[in-house]
Amino acid sequence: MAEKPTLKVLLAGPRGFCAGVDRAIKIVEEALKRYGAPVYVRHEIVHNRFVVESLEKLGAVFVEELDEIPDDGQPVVFSAHGVPKSIPAEAERRRMFFLDATCPLVSKVHREAEHHFARDRHIFLIGHAGHPEVIGTMGQLPQGAITLVEDEDQARSVVPPPGKALSFITQTTLSVDDTAGIVNILRHRFPEIAAPAKEDICYATTNRQAAVKEIAPRVQMMIVVGAPNSSNSLRLVEVASRSGCEKAVMVQRGRELDLDLVNGYASVGVTAGASAPELLVEEVLARLRERFALDIEEVVVAEEKVIFKLPAALAATPAA
Repeated sequence: MAEKPTLKVLLAGPRGFCAGVDRAIKIVEEALKRYGAPVYVRHEIVHNRFVVESLEKLGAVFVEELDEIPDDGQPVVFSAHGVPKSIPAEAERRRMFFLDATCPLVSKVHREAEHHFARDRHIFLIGHAGHPEVIGTMGQLPQGAITLVEDEDQARSVVPPPGKALSFITQTTLSVDDTAGIVNILRHRFPEIAAPAKEDICYATTNRQAAVKEIAPRVQMMIVVGAPNSSNSLRLVEVASRSGCEKAVMVQRGRELDLDLVNGYASVGVTAGASAPELLVEEVLARLRERFALDIEEVVVAEEKVIFKLPAALAATPAA
């Protein structure tokens, strides 16, 4: 039998789960342990079908809206992306027991929005229309308090309310480079605009993009393990393409990877979005091993040691 050709694999570090995703999944798992099934989850807890299906097998029931949930006293979990204020208000009105799995770094953006609003500033939110995080952030304040700016063209044309002081905040999972371009335009047009005290794009998004930038010029193809509705995963594909990689593809599972795409290449990079578990990266490597002998090198640009605590209702020791 002919020997398999050698394929150099540069494995991005960091990759995969961030602290906010890890916390959100643990909230659902811990709620199931404490209160039994079902535990209801509004929207996908994180943007990854494998994670969602794994939690469904344990007894999680995913719904789009609260009106799909019966009044049976079982816990309701809000997703890591955050929710408009109307959602917990509705849960309280119905006396539901709810657990908020919003990533603390998304909650930070919510508090920033409230801070600017309290100072009578109009807010530009840099983000993607329709993304759950954007819907949740805009839903922290009355309608009209926030204007969404999606790209540089909108940054050049957006017209703020007359006579208002201005500020900007951002979605946490954006392209670092794209966001910098939008911010530069807004600052040029509105020199007095108030900025976040600390970068809104989260550490995990920044680190994963930095790792891809480091790897992309050294490989012919980048494989991103992620989901098509995951903003941070989509950004990794874009960053790889812009950073000198000939081909960049996204797969959700190892079996989806078309090995014919890899034929003729001597090197590939592999990374994973912040909501993709390491098991799925292992699947991709196993798929590559079907046709190639792998020479794996891990390229680490940052060490992540962030841990977010569980909500007080789950952190406390349950009563005997």
